[in-house]
Amino acid sequence: MKLHVLGEVFNMHSTTWARAAAATALFSLTLAIWTLLPREIKAQSNQQAVGAPKFKVDPFWPQPLPNRWVTGGIGGVCVDAQDHVFILTHGDPNEAEQKVAVAAPGVIEFDPDGKVVNSWGDRNVLPTSELHGCFVDYQGNVWISGSRDGIVQKYSHDGSKMLLQIGTRGKFDTSDGTDKGTPTNSSHTSMNGPTSVTVDPANGDVYVTDGLRNRRVVVFDRSGNFLRQWGRQATQAETNARAGGVFQAVVHCIAMGNDGLVYVCDRWGDRVEVFDKMGNFQKNILLESKDAPPAGLGSDWIAFSPDKAQKFMYVVEYGHDAIRIIDHESGQTLSSFGRPGHQAGEFSDPHMMIVDSKGNIVVGESVHGRRIQMFRFVGN
Repeated sequence: MKLHVLGEVFNMHSTTWARAAAATALFSLTLAIWTLLPREIKAQSNQQAVGAPKFKVDPFWPQPLPNRWVTGGIGGVCVDAQDHVFILTHGDPNEAEQKVAVAAPGVIEFDPDGKVVNSWGDRNVLPTSELHGCFVDYQGNVWISGSRDGIVQKYSHDGSKMLLQIGTRGKFDTSDGTDKGTPTNSSHTSMNGPTSVTVDPANGDVYVTDGLRNRRVVVFDRSGNFLRQWGRQATQAETNARAGGVFQAVVHCIAMGNDGLVYVCDRWGDRVEVFDKMGNFQKNILLESKDAPPAGLGSDWIAFSPDKAQKFMYVVEYGHDAIRIIDHESGQTLSSFGRPGHQAGEFSDPHMMIVDSKGNIVVGESVHGRRIQMFRFVGN
């Protein structure tokens, strides 16, 4: 028995020494490979490890919805100056949910703790076919676009009053005046698939991506009068060349940076195109990756970090179920987070997002995910 025990001790020490030797060899090999790496690859690795912001999902945000509400797909996410988050809900419970739950109101407002503080939206007045994108302007007004209704609406902060509507419900920018005609991409009063909206705090001009069927950015003044537009359908040659100023297909999001430039998602092109306010193309930010997303499911939405320089840009990658973190100045990808799934921190059809003043990210999921998630900024 003693010999048996001693044998076990001897074998244990032998195993320990073997593991230590293997670990030493692995470290030496890793060090040798690192030494031989090109300098730029080392720098990129350090940047990913140290420079990029990091986030942690908050599984307790938002708090449970009242009154047995079910949101259905999320059609928009926006945030005001007090870090109150607004979401647009499609209000389409599935068949099983309809038996036990209630469709949520069209617009729900959460305080920073995730508590519902207001809800509003008459479904007969809001865009009825598909709520798609919202924005809170510098005066606290809430803008909502309806991609299949052809309208953009402006509401007071509490939703009690609609202040403006651009476009006429059901009247589209088409050759025959119906949704079956060929989009003309040119009307000064009608749109055909507005997907997102932003407002210039300098003068109140309204920028809309009229991009579900049209292929343009259209700009209106604060009263809804047409000012200018840019963009059109890219030719095959332009698509192959990744030419700027044209769009491969769905023009899905728009944001204005602190630099005064306009950032537009060309979703099928899997890129963000950058323009000045007059529509002059400045540059592409390409979302290069080893695995291309499914056709049409590339760059879906963008937001910036809250620092004055907006050092980081975040991009929703719809087809990859992930959020990409990009260095704003260089356009280089630093890291990403998320993966397909339905657990906390995973995504199924991430569609829109916002960044609050603390750097936290809120992501809205549409068709299959049908929820919002908060990712807390935890440092760089």
